[in-house]
Amino acid sequence: MIHNCKDIITMEEQLAGSGMRALGMIPDGAIAVSDGKIVDLGTNAELMKTYKADEYIDASGLTALPGLIDCHTHPVFVHTREAEFTQRLAGLSYVEISRTGGIRSTITSTRAASDDQLFELAANRIRKMIALGTTTLEAKSGYGLDTRSELQQLRVIKRLAEELPITIIPTFMGAHEYPVEYRSDHAAYIKILCEEMIPAVAEQGIAVFCDIFTEAHVFSLGETRQILGTAKKFGMRLKMHADEIEPIGGAELAAELGCISADHLGAAGEAGIQALKAAGVVPVLLPATLFSLQAKSYAKAREMISAGLPVAIATDYNPGSCNCDSLPLTMSLACLQMGMTPSEALCACTFNAAKALGLEQSHGSLKVGKTADITLWDIPSLDFIPYHLGSSHISRVIAQGKTIFQEQP
Repeated sequence: MIHNCKDIITMEEQLAGSGMRALGMIPDGAIAVSDGKIVDLGTNAELMKTYKADEYIDASGLTALPGLIDCHTHPVFVHTREAEFTQRLAGLSYVEISRTGGIRSTITSTRAASDDQLFELAANRIRKMIALGTTTLEAKSGYGLDTRSELQQLRVIKRLAEELPITIIPTFMGAHEYPVEYRSDHAAYIKILCEEMIPAVAEQGIAVFCDIFTEAHVFSLGETRQILGTAKKFGMRLKMHADEIEPIGGAELAAELGCISADHLGAAGEAGIQALKAAGVVPVLLPATLFSLQAKSYAKAREMISAGLPVAIATDYNPGSCNCDSLPLTMSLACLQMGMTPSEALCACTFNAAKALGLEQSHGSLKVGKTADITLWDIPSLDFIPYHLGSSHISRVIAQGKTIFQEQP
């Protein structure tokens, strides 16, 4: 029993538009949990009369929120690329850096690493994310770009899901970049993706989604259609990195292919927004990436919300363009740079983020029957989360009904 909560913010499970501001609030509340599920929630007086618990967690003065969901991350790698940060400060663009470094520069060390090394590095990163409130995350491969290494990364993600106390969803992203050995022979690499990698991933059943970096300097619309079409035939659900840098029609293609989400969308225009709406695709916006890249403009969150789209946000945690592991900071940037309200930002990294992973029936809100992923915050109001920058005000993180992080007194 989690009792004496100052407030419980349940999320009302409104996906889109003005519904993203419908929080659901229980003052002076309590939550009853059994076998990792929420069995009841309501006022403290009601629940304390109704239930006798084996364990009581006193949440006096604290606000209970759903566990945060990071629906777009790249945590399995060896080295960070902070030298690129200095290059960007000197004026080089993301595309310019990618010609000699970027994603390709992560490939060599990742290919050479052992399973244990990749696991320990990723596990340490994810533990820091847990301390910042993350109870569910999606983890992508994409730093091997050959069959052996891509399967290795997915194997590591599977182990992370088994050994860490949160929900981790695996995504295959062999189409993250063209490896250097196929820089001038894209057709040969696509053949490997479609005839070797995707069948192997499907046979082993170690990825829920297939993702691709669709952009002018990486995979074209035609190449994307071919690769994701193959993944769909092998039973994988589809995601896309779309229109991050240029509006090349990635959002429209994500809609055409029936992707569960289209991610980035920093350059997506009105036609793309309307296509996503018509097809029921979740837009996953990554403001920390654009902040890190010193972008002059951000994804059109307000236009997407006005269009009735269920906007989600995520960190895009990765070794290069966005080394951000904090969903609270991402909420701040969503408010400050994209004009979202605090309640919209919370919805975007709870219920709508669950929707972007196909988990909305079990995760993303505090509701009877759902997974007991709960965070307790020492905050005066919800607005304080994006307002405050630079340190955490999380008192406790509960995942599947068990405390997995507690602030040290």
